[in-house]
Amino acid sequence: MFYETVAYRNSLELETMTNLSTQPTLALPPGCFGLPGIGESIQYLRNPEDFIAQRQQKYGNVFKTHLFGRPTIALIGADAARFLFINDGQRLEMTNTPSFKVLLGEKSIGVQTGTAHQILRRQLFQAFQPRALENYAVTMAEVTQCYLQKWAQIGTLTWYDELKRYTLDIACRLLVGVSTAADEQLEKVYEIWSDGLLSIPVRFPGSKFERAVRAREQLLTQFDKLIDQRQQHPTIKQDILSILLAAKDEEGNALSRIDIKDNVLGMLVAGHETLTSALSSLCQLLAQHPEVLEMLRAEQLRLGNPTTLTQETLKQMTYLEQVLKEVLRLIPPVVRSGSRKVLESSEFGGYKIPQGWDVYYQIPETHQDRQIYKNSARFDPDRFSPERAEDKQKVFSHIPFGGGIRECLGKEFARLEIKIFAALIVRRYQWELLPNQNLARTVLPFSRPRDGLKVKFWRNES
Repeated sequence: MFYETVAYRNSLELETMTNLSTQPTLALPPGCFGLPGIGESIQYLRNPEDFIAQRQQKYGNVFKTHLFGRPTIALIGADAARFLFINDGQRLEMTNTPSFKVLLGEKSIGVQTGTAHQILRRQLFQAFQPRALENYAVTMAEVTQCYLQKWAQIGTLTWYDELKRYTLDIACRLLVGVSTAADEQLEKVYEIWSDGLLSIPVRFPGSKFERAVRAREQLLTQFDKLIDQRQQHPTIKQDILSILLAAKDEEGNALSRIDIKDNVLGMLVAGHETLTSALSSLCQLLAQHPEVLEMLRAEQLRLGNPTTLTQETLKQMTYLEQVLKEVLRLIPPVVRSGSRKVLESSEFGGYKIPQGWDVYYQIPETHQDRQIYKNSARFDPDRFSPERAEDKQKVFSHIPFGGGIRECLGKEFARLEIKIFAALIVRRYQWELLPNQNLARTVLPFSRPRDGLKVKFWRNES
């Protein structure tokens, strides 16, 4: 645990000021460290959005705080994101919570830094090349049709839970060739594992973290069996596991078994949780804005409701692209980026960014910049039309997938799945939000509707 006295916090500020000898006149950002030991962690966890909004209003787009045992600087805005992305891997280095490190695994790309991260990223990217995505699109469309038919038969449902099953099923099919619809035990084990990602990393019988560690071991054992099967009986199946088993770096080196298992597990959460959040936001916003839904339907009709949804076909759906960008702007799945440790003291916005501190950038507040987005709280897909293109005014003003050397590796995978889902659902299906439910968003670990998005869902026979 981390404890500090008020005197220690004051001496920490003084020490960082004297260490930054090249810029002695720069001050630390405004802000407050909160209580000794716990800092402002409780206030942050109670309501992250209000926490950031209140401090942004009081201090501006750069402020200091103390979260989870670390002196921290929050950065907001396109310029702040640019600063972080440019310095990432040089003056800044990715950090993770202890629970993330253990549950993702030491070989996971989310944990790797420096040259090792860059080499691994190039190898993993082979699973997200255009040719691979074309193959994934076929499975995505088939699974989507099955779930849409299922939901229409159910009629009334809590959609977030169903969307979570849907995205996990697609992720497992495309990652390791296993359907969770046919293997319910895999879904249960995965949920135990993912539920521990933000838990306190203390192992004792029955603790959330202990159960998550055991679930990780079960998942890795299943991956081992699948790898053995592929190596003993090679097939032409081109899921991500097969691609990674064949992947080589520039020198011809293959990924180790540990590399593959840790990163398949990491891709499972990245390609499932954030997509569930994005799809729930899409469904909610379309229900609340029927005029946008009708324009999406009109675009599909104009294109002839193409039966084969290739990347080339999807590129023609320009209004769908605008809607997708606006959904991700207004309700990004991730509200806070991963923290970065400051390796070398820097300057941003006239303030000192001290060595040894943590920094992180805020995605939602960056997406709400009124100088870039007109009526920023309004759902308005036309802001991304060629005529307006509000996001083009400043680089890194639209960052739902992050940016720089740690931009989401599966960005195009996610975009593909959302577009296929949206194209198919708007053609034949209708839904409406049920009354008396709380639509406010819970934002940790991923943005989701508080009551799970309760809807009536049916097939449009007309």
